[in-house]
This record gives sequence, C-alpha cells and structure tokens, in this order.
Amino acid sequence: MNIEEMEATVELARKKKKKRKKIIITIVSLIFLVILGVVCYFYFLPDEVKKEVQKKIPKIEEKNLKIVDLKSKERPVAVMIDNNTGRNNNNSHAGLQDSFINYEIIVEGGLTRIMALFKDKDVSLIGPVRSSRHYFLDYALESDAIYAHFGWSTYAENDIKSLGVNNLNGLYLSAPYWRDTSIAAPHNVFTTTEKLYEAAEKEGYEKESNNWQLLDYSFDEIMLDKKDAKKEGKETSDETNPELLAAGNVNIRYSNAQTRSYQYDETRKVYLRFMNDAPHNDKTTGQQLHYKNIIIMKVNNKTLDSYGRQDLDTTGEGSGYYITNGYALPITWHKSSRKEKTTYTYTDGSKVKVNDGNTFIQVMPTIYNPEWN
Repeated sequence: MNIEEMEATVELARKKKKKRKKIIITIVSLIFLVILGVVCYFYFLPDEVKKEVQKKIPKIEEKNLKIVDLKSKERPVAVMIDNNTGRNNNNSHAGLQDSFINYEIIVEGGLTRIMALFKDKDVSLIGPVRSSRHYFLDYALESDAIYAHFGWSTYAENDIKSLGVNNLNGLYLSAPYWRDTSIAAPHNVFTTTEKLYEAAEKEGYEKESNNWQLLDYSFDEIMLDKKDAKKEGKETSDETNPELLAAGNVNIRYSNAQTRSYQYDETRKVYLRFMNDAPHNDKTTGQQLHYKNIIIMKVNNKTLDSYGRQDLDTTGEGSGYYITNGYALPITWHKSSRKEKTTYTYTDGSKVKVNDGNTFIQVMPTIYNPEWN
C-alpha cells in the first residue's frame, strides 16, 4: 500500500468515527428530549388528569404472609408448656393456636413437653408454663428466641448459663408469671406475650432480631400431590411424586402411653390435633387446635439418670416428613451445631418450603415410625 492509499484509509476511518459519534449524540439527545417531554407533560397536567392516568397504571400488589410479618424484627419468645396429660385434660392449654411454631419432645416418664414460639401477636394467655429441659434450648436458639420457663433441670441450668441463653425463669422473676389457684400446682402457671416482653426489657435483652426466621414460607399454596419441577426454569408438572404419601390421618407415638394424631380437614385445609385419641382443645375458646403444616423429625434419645431425664441427638442429620394439605413427603433434617438453624430438605436436595400458616414440629423418638391412612 502506497502513502496515498494509507492516507485515504485513515481519512475514511476518521469520517466513520465522526459519523458514529454524531449518531450517538443524536440518539442520546432524542432520549433526553422524550424523558423531558414526559416529565413536562405530567408536571403541567391538571391533578384530575394525573389521577386518572395513575388509575390506569396497573399496580403490583406486594405479597404478605399471614402467620408472621417478615419485615418485623420483633424477637420471638419461646415458652415451655406443660403437657402432663395424666394430670391435665386436653383442654388445659392456652396460646398454642396463636404460636407460629410449636415443638413437642419427649421428657422423663414417657411424657412430652411443648415449646411454643410467639411473634408479632399480642397473646393474652399462655400456659401452663413449666420447667426447662436442656435439648429444647437448641430449638429456641435456632430462632434467636427469648426463652421463658418456670424452673429447670440441672442439665438445663448448666447449659443456659454456658450457652448464654437469654432466659426468663419464673423461679427468680415473678413479674411475667402468675398462678391460677383453681388449678393444682405446678400445672397452674400462666403468662402473656406483653408480660414476657416487658420482663425481657427489664433484663436488658434485645427485643429485636435479624436472625429469627427458621422456616422458608411460600406465598403461594403448596400442593404436595403435584411434583414440583419449577427448578432450573422447568414448567410445573402434574406428574405424581413417587415418594408421595396420603396423609389424611397421621399418628405419632412418643411412648407406650403417649400418642399424637392429626386428622385433615379438607374444608379448612388444616390438620385437627388429637392427644391420646382425644381432641386437643384450647383452654379459652374450647375449639380444637389446628395447624397448616406438620414437620416430623426422628431424633435419637437416651436416658441420662435414674429420674428418667432424656438427652437428644439434636445435631447432625436425620429423617422425617413434611405434611400439608393431606399429603406427606420424606425429608432430611440437618443441624450443624446447637445454635445453628435446622434445615429441612427433600430427598433430591431441594429445600423444603412450608405453607403460610402455623407449624407443629413433632420431634419423635427414632424407635417409632409415624403411621398414615
């Protein structure tokens, strides 16, 4: 290529560059003028016209849960509840319909105790409140809850101190609790969420938390009888999951003397709760307790002393089931340490999402298996 051809090539490139620059400037200017025109148009429009225009713009409704407020930082309170069905009938519990999560775990003598978690609700009667057992702490800690109890075992006392658990013990704090003298002690202690939060504030405990959420809630209704294939951009399939179990009736055994069962109410789409085959009713309303979600966790337990106090392998992993809307699917639970959250996954490794509603977590001994029909 001679000098004249080189100069011509350079000049051509320069002209092309200049032309591209003009095009870019023109496009930017047009965009600016359009935006300016829209702004001016709406600025000078009469208010009546603006309102009409805004009405025609489709609004995107923000979805909210009913069971908890995901935006709220209110720290949960976890309350130990008496469940000595040998001395109390199935109408003795207050507040268990208003708790967003309940745990039931075996204690000495083949009995069970319940821990109820409350948040974003003013509950005017909770109880009967009973003493702590150390393995319940693991499930209070994973929701960063303030732990309310009336007394403790030696194991629980040691662990509450060593783990630094923010607790409200009725043996030392009279303000949040009172006794119903018409009921025999020690099964007659009650409280309220208001009194518990007031006591927590006096103790200097944080009343807000950014780490309270344990379960992953679904805004849309989960139907376990349809195989969920939404992952990896696939469409939802109507294919039945081969692991699916019909769970219209669920039976859970804790010992030879203690069974829990649920019966699915198709009209209300909730599970009615029974203890030892009798309806489990609320003390105040008399209505049978009902729950949207049931999680079964099979956990190893062993006896620690002559009194029959128990210990549980709460960390590690184990099997279980997620139950909702009349069906159950096998799951695996994982918990890496006492303070870490338990996670629940299906057999394919995907995380369990639960329906918007209250959840009862049944931590049952591994020597038994749930029964379905």
